[in-house]
Amino acid sequence: MTDYRYGNNNEGHVSVSEWIITALVMAIPLVNLVMPFVWAFGTGTKKSKANFFKAQIILALVGVLLWFLLGSAMLGSFRRIPVGVQL
Repeated sequence: MTDYRYGNNNEGHVSVSEWIITALVMAIPLVNLVMPFVWAFGTGTKKSKANFFKAQIILALVGVLLWFLLGSAMLGSFRRIPVGVQL
């Protein structure tokens, strides 16, 4: 059971207004690249919000990795087409 008497409010739920503010902050260019790391690994962020942004960072990294893998596979397949062949 969580004890809220000592000001540890990191275990509570994230309110709708806090999610709206989060969405507005994430709509700002370049800030949206920094704030997920602040919310995921910084102190003072509620646990559910920190876990959400940790998952977002992991999914973004997987997406970038897949993008590089599929992009390099496509570029590699283009190199196999002989120069004189018309498609």
